[in-house]
Amino acid sequence: MAKADYYDLLGVSKGASEQELKKAYRKKAMELHPDRNKDDPSAEAKFKDVNEAYEVLKDGDKKAAYDRYGHAAFEGGMGGGGQGGGFSPGGSAFSDVFDDLFGDFMGGGRRDGGGQRATRGSDLRYNLTITLEEAFTGKQQNVSVNSSVACDTCEGSGAEGGAEPSNCPTCSGMGKVRAQQGFFTVERTCPTCSGRGQIITNPCNACSGSGHQQRERSLGVNIPAGVETGTRIRLTGEGEAGMRGGPTGDLYIFIEVEDHEIFEREGPNLFCRVPVSMTTAALGGEIEVPTIDGGKSRVKVPAGSQTAKQMRLKAKGMPALRSNTSGDLFLELAVETPVNLSSQQKELLKEFEKLGENNSPESSNFFGKVKTFWDGMKS
Repeated sequence: MAKADYYDLLGVSKGASEQELKKAYRKKAMELHPDRNKDDPSAEAKFKDVNEAYEVLKDGDKKAAYDRYGHAAFEGGMGGGGQGGGFSPGGSAFSDVFDDLFGDFMGGGRRDGGGQRATRGSDLRYNLTITLEEAFTGKQQNVSVNSSVACDTCEGSGAEGGAEPSNCPTCSGMGKVRAQQGFFTVERTCPTCSGRGQIITNPCNACSGSGHQQRERSLGVNIPAGVETGTRIRLTGEGEAGMRGGPTGDLYIFIEVEDHEIFEREGPNLFCRVPVSMTTAALGGEIEVPTIDGGKSRVKVPAGSQTAKQMRLKAKGMPALRSNTSGDLFLELAVETPVNLSSQQKELLKEFEKLGENNSPESSNFFGKVKTFWDGMKS
């Protein structure tokens, strides 16, 4: 039976680029992997065929031979795949796509087209302090962040003029060197290229071959209404630049809301301690209280109100984050004892005290219990 065309197996045209080949292979490899097609007895064979096709087409020399002679170019073992040109699923092609798909999660990054290990850039943290009023309304804030970005001169390659790095002469591009110690062979990271497999022979003057430059950037941050201390806002791709073509890290904005001189906050609810005069608390009346939006609300104080009495203003608290609901504003009364009394005021209070027999039920109840306690101790 005639072998299928390699380009047809991957679903690409003959002029497909290296990236297009790689993308098509990744898709096919994931789609046809035997572990995902346990009910299909032909899945393993299809998977091997796709691996074989990619192993040939990703190699410039093999691809040129295949384009000229077809499958006949690899008959008799020339293709490196054994009898019939078969390829092991554990070969380099599958290893490449495994690195691409899962390398970031395993902490190793991925490899770029030149065989170097691409590393994701570091995440950055920025602490931003805002007022309670700003947390209530939300705001657009500009922040200045100093971070490493890809060098404009060499476009992050580290080489002068954006030239491609060359294979390390010490490890021949492997990134590792082997040394014989007695009966054992020890493998170590290449000291010349630090495991990259490639070196830059003509470093970029602007970045000294690092591929990065430190730069201060101004970024706009949208702070939604209802944020609290500890809220984290993520700006994807605004962190440190990646190494050797790796993805850029993220920037995390950590919010801290300042304490307020009038309101205390618990989640979406606000609390406000409101002092009231003794006469207002005794006779009842109206008081005017502030709200976090800058407005005012008139509140009725019932006659006979005591310190610590709470009243609630619905939906006058903070907005819930990313919600259409709002918390409440709780008012706690603090009955204030008058000070700096005039002689006339003192006389009036003494007269009031003589006339007031049943005006302080809480005091009467407490001291009644005290008298009973003392009497019990005497007996």
